[in-house]
Amino acid sequence: MHKVLIAGCGYIGARIARLWRERGAQVTCIVRTPEKARALSDEGFDTQVASFDNPEDLILTDTSGSLVYYLVPPPGGGIVDTRARNFRSALSGSGTPLKVIYMSATSVYSESGGGLVTEQSPTLPLSAMGKRRLDAEGVFREYGSWAGATVIVLRVSGIYGPGRLPLMQIRQGQPLLREAEAGPSNRIHADDLARICLAAAERGQDGDIFNISDGHPCSMTTYFNACADALGEPRQPQVTLEEARRLMSPLMFSYVSESRVVDNSHMLAQLGVTLQYAQLEQGLAASCRQHS
Repeated sequence: MHKVLIAGCGYIGARIARLWRERGAQVTCIVRTPEKARALSDEGFDTQVASFDNPEDLILTDTSGSLVYYLVPPPGGGIVDTRARNFRSALSGSGTPLKVIYMSATSVYSESGGGLVTEQSPTLPLSAMGKRRLDAEGVFREYGSWAGATVIVLRVSGIYGPGRLPLMQIRQGQPLLREAEAGPSNRIHADDLARICLAAAERGQDGDIFNISDGHPCSMTTYFNACADALGEPRQPQVTLEEARRLMSPLMFSYVSESRVVDNSHMLAQLGVTLQYAQLEQGLAASCRQHS
């Protein structure tokens, strides 16, 4: 895997890029802003700026035999990921990559009442974002079948890490759903996720789907309280589910009202990863140290 292309090389992509460079790979990063391109260029990476909303922006060099990561979030609105479709069109006009890894999300699952989800669980997402994620999964699978490329899907839980803790919400005292009504949710530390992305490239097979989480779910309320404690900030007030419906933004309410337990056993077994931050307390302590 001497050539790596990372589309949407942001918070996680930059970590992946550095890990592959340490292994001697030639890494190209596609980003959406000139500022991000300059930052990655200063680190010595080849960069390209593209909005992903305009097909004319996406002119790919030869991707034959490359490892391609697609980490671009879907656009807002609708149930179709037009950015993924634009990228697929650009990829179709370039050489066939060795592998394509799409970073999806656990929002594609139907389960929202706190039950266990495996990679075989139904995918009939309730949220529009989950539907856009599922659309993108189909886009890349169809491309893989057409081009003869290996496609791997990572269904990722909530990402946290240095600079990705909810400090603003905590300091603003935004309300949390009271613990008694808060169901389980799942997380993964950014550094563990980057290492998993490399393991997926090395050990993943065509058609593989992996749930990505640390395997220790807790409620969103527990998570925010743990973040406040780690940051030395006061905990946020708690409200009932009915009050949350009125007080929270629609996006935040969807986060707290849906809950599931993500089974990560397939990831651990097939990819052979040992998580550095399987426990939230360890990951938060490391995040605070790196952020300070």
